[in-house]
This record gives sequence, C-alpha cells and structure tokens, in this order.
Amino acid sequence: MSATPDAAVTTPPSSLHLDAPPLRGRGSLIIVSSPSGAGKTTLTRRLLAELPTIDFSVSYTTRPRRAGERDGVDYHFVDAAHFERMVAGDELAESFEVHGNRYGTARAPIDAAIARGRDMIFDVDYQGANSLARQWPADSVRIFILPPALVTLEARLRQRATDTAEVIARRLAKAIEELRQFEAYDHLIVNRELEPAYQVLRAIYLTRRYGEVDRPDVPLPLAELAARVAANRASDPAAHARALVS
Repeated sequence: MSATPDAAVTTPPSSLHLDAPPLRGRGSLIIVSSPSGAGKTTLTRRLLAELPTIDFSVSYTTRPRRAGERDGVDYHFVDAAHFERMVAGDELAESFEVHGNRYGTARAPIDAAIARGRDMIFDVDYQGANSLARQWPADSVRIFILPPALVTLEARLRQRATDTAEVIARRLAKAIEELRQFEAYDHLIVNRELEPAYQVLRAIYLTRRYGEVDRPDVPLPLAELAARVAANRASDPAAHARALVS
C-alpha cells in the first residue's frame, strides 16, 4: 500500500462515539468478498469489533458447523428442508450453493437496518455480492480482498487444519473462478499484510458512511481517510488481480 500510516487514522481514541448521521441519510450494504483463505472474515470481524455503526449479516447455511462456530453468530445452521422453506417463502435476498452446501441471506433484517441508518456488512462470495447489489444498487458498496499470491492462499487454507486435502483442492480451483470476478467490485484490497489491508478497508467504510470532507460532528480525519482510499486505488490492485488469474 502506498498510503503512509498516520496515528490519527490508525488508532481511534478510546472515547470515539460515531453517532453522527450517515451522509446518505440511510445505511449501506458493505459487501466484502474474497476466495477462501484471503482474509475477508478476519477483516470484516475486526471492523465490526471496532466500529459500533455496523451490524453483521448472519447468513443461513446447510453446511455442518465447524469446531468453534456458534449458531446465530457465525451462521444460522439449518437443515435442507428448513432452507427450502425459506426459499419458497421468498424470505431470502439471495441463495446459492458452494462446495455442495447452500447459503442464503434473509431479506427483512437488511431493509430494517438500512432504513434506520445502520450499515450491514456481508461476508459473501461473488454470487451473493452480485445478487445483493442487484437488489440494493444505490445502497451497496462492493469490496474484494485479494491474496498476495495463489501459493499464499493455499498455505493459509492448509494452516486452518479444518478441511480435507480434497476440500482444499476444490477451494483453490474455486478461487480462480472467484478472482476472475474482480472487475465487478468497487474497491480491491491486496491483503499482503493484515494491518495495511485493514486500514484501507476501514477508510473505505468510514468515507462511505460519513463522506470525504472533514465534519465537525465526526471525530475522524475524513479527508485523510479519503486520501488513503485514493492511494490504494492508485496502486492499481486490478493489475495484481489480473496477474493472479493470467
């Protein structure tokens, strides 16, 4: 990343209260995608932990629960019959299948949140991102997290020790397909190191919510954050994405 870290940007004061209204007057859908292992879950969870203006969209899935996952927190874990009833009742904003498991996002919580000025963050693949953006085009911002290299992505998947070798191979094959969708996204972030990648994600979010000009009611250097976003774009992460899939 070419942006220079700044203490005022990197470390918010502990007493920071972000209760100023959003610039747009309503909430946004912050849609974050990446291939498995590229870091979207780590980054989105950190943003949620820091900033009180965001709600996490907990998806429904038929995937078995992994060790340490909590129902209603990581996912709503349901069986296939329950999932089908939600589809039939038009309760899902989007649904899709990945690696033999079904995933979906409930529609009602999204409408309720953005109407009252809350933002919702989504940790979804490109299929989910496309579907959400089609339904809420004016309210959505799409962000794609890129790995530094495919070999790094494979190493991260193996370090998880939660998937079989066959599943890892499928995920790597899927990663190429997902990476080819990068042009559909509003922002690209190369996750070479967690901290710089997080600071770009944070800047994208905060300038989306509060604008790019300093405001007396927002205790943040919005102009500096906007410069960070611009510097990330100027570093041409799209060239990196093209190299990954070439």
